[in-house]
Amino acid sequence: MRHTAWLCAVVVGCGAEPPQPASIPIPTPAPAESAQVDDPGPTILVAVPASEYRPLFPSKGQTAVAVAPFALERTPVTHAQFLAFVAAMPEWRRSRVPSLFADSGYLADWAEDLSPPPDATERPVTAVSWFAARAYARWRGRRLPTLAEWEAAAQLPLADGGNAARAVLAWYAKPASSGPQRLGTGTRNVLGIADLHGLVWEWVLDFGGAMVTGDARSDSDLQRSLFCGAGAVGSARPDDYAAFMRMAMRSSLHGRNSTKTLGFRCATDQIPGAR
Repeated sequence: MRHTAWLCAVVVGCGAEPPQPASIPIPTPAPAESAQVDDPGPTILVAVPASEYRPLFPSKGQTAVAVAPFALERTPVTHAQFLAFVAAMPEWRRSRVPSLFADSGYLADWAEDLSPPPDATERPVTAVSWFAARAYARWRGRRLPTLAEWEAAAQLPLADGGNAARAVLAWYAKPASSGPQRLGTGTRNVLGIADLHGLVWEWVLDFGGAMVTGDARSDSDLQRSLFCGAGAVGSARPDDYAAFMRMAMRSSLHGRNSTKTLGFRCATDQIPGAR
């Protein structure tokens, strides 16, 4: 089954401190070297009402986290949208980005700096580091969703009345393919937000907080039950395998990492249609 190694990182991993997003400034823009390409524009935003997120491992006395109203992009960012970004911001092109901000897999499926794969407008961009995803969001005047926001949207019922957990597990069970499918081939929730499950994994702003409640192994607020084989012990939803997979995936990442199954979408505090 795909991605089982990530699950093992949570269930049996001992002694490894979960990575945190590094507090490092992004590269200085170089607008003089920008190139002209067609920009399809930002993705349509969908308003998500106030809700709550129930962590797998709630802190003492808090079983749910309140999530304020926000807006989330309807679909993940595409190759074509990211092309417009790297064309305008040369420092984020594959040949230019510092290794501090992206590993060797960054945009590995692009033929050249400004040559994304075919069907660029229909497929989500992947192999993008957290730093690059954050920079793109800022370039659009948006931000990455928080873990609580993404999970709150992901927990909404499916539009077709289907079983979300089964849909997610069916995707996890498929062998890894050569790349993500077209937008719209994943699930769609009742708000019309598509592909949160069944297309790509997605970066969140605070991905490094997926496993910990403190800043280090020595932190007095750290839940040590999350380490060294404890796994699902003490979890609020021990049977939610899909959520454990997401937690394991996020906890395995560093900000410079990029893989062919990891993309992102943007969020904003501005609610569409609100005055």
